[in-house]
Amino acid sequence: MKTNQTYAGISQEYGNLATSKIVIIPVPYDGTSTWQKGADKGPQAFLDASENMELYDIETDSEVYKEGVFLADAITENESPEAVVEAVHQTTKKYINRNKFVTVFGGEHSISIGTIRAFNECFPNLTVLHIDAHADLRKEYEGSSCNHACAVYEANQTTNLVQVGIRSMDISEKREMNLDKVFFAHDMAVNEDWMDDVIDQLTSNVFITFDLDALDPSILPSTGTPEPGGLFYYETLEFLQRVFDEKNVVGFDMVELCPNENEKSSDFLAAKLFYKMLSYKFASNDDTYDKGDDLEDNNPFSKLSKFKSDDDDY
Repeated sequence: MKTNQTYAGISQEYGNLATSKIVIIPVPYDGTSTWQKGADKGPQAFLDASENMELYDIETDSEVYKEGVFLADAITENESPEAVVEAVHQTTKKYINRNKFVTVFGGEHSISIGTIRAFNECFPNLTVLHIDAHADLRKEYEGSSCNHACAVYEANQTTNLVQVGIRSMDISEKREMNLDKVFFAHDMAVNEDWMDDVIDQLTSNVFITFDLDALDPSILPSTGTPEPGGLFYYETLEFLQRVFDEKNVVGFDMVELCPNENEKSSDFLAAKLFYKMLSYKFASNDDTYDKGDDLEDNNPFSKLSKFKSDDDDY
């Protein structure tokens, strides 16, 4: 990480730990990925792109950085996958115990084992909302249970795991799945009520682990394992806005940005999506929609969903 860098280039007035409500922990680790390497460069690319964002969010009419965003020292442990997971676990828990809204930016998805472990120890009745192209439910892969292919195996044992956007997996992972709580991309494409169905499966406290390969590679190609058939931007925002509005999101991580020096739009999308998630957490939702209202009439993104029926009027 660059020396003395702040998140999004904000002034130190908004970047001090003591007064910040939000903490971002970078984890530049790529020790277990098995195809395209480079996720260790994701946190720096994310931070560089964040410096080029407008910090006023039009949709929420807010400037969430004014809540204070502390950029923690990067976790540079790389002795072993197990050591990385433990370092993420302890660092995340330290900031949760300081009553911060803790977020983590990876790095590859194995780091989430440590993040989820910390949140599960600190928040009761936790749902892990896993947004990803891949199931990541292997008990062990390449000799380690702390592999990116095992990212939510432990969460499946210890939390209420709900998986969204899955479209690639090994048949062995099917035995581990709770199929009532797995939302496959091919089913979502024909189910206009999938967002309602997902939210029905969530408990009150929700931690989100967002693997960027959940997004369609046409809008975010710079990830280590791109899969066709993913989510698009506005439907992702619609879904996240509802989760933040209807549940208590206690934190989130974002992983698997694999930057390409010739393609910066992926870096910027990741930065913007991260900032949107912070905005949804801290901004009032009074100007969007009220719980119990007709979401189709009130949600600004409902008419833009790729899942909208062909016979609906535009």
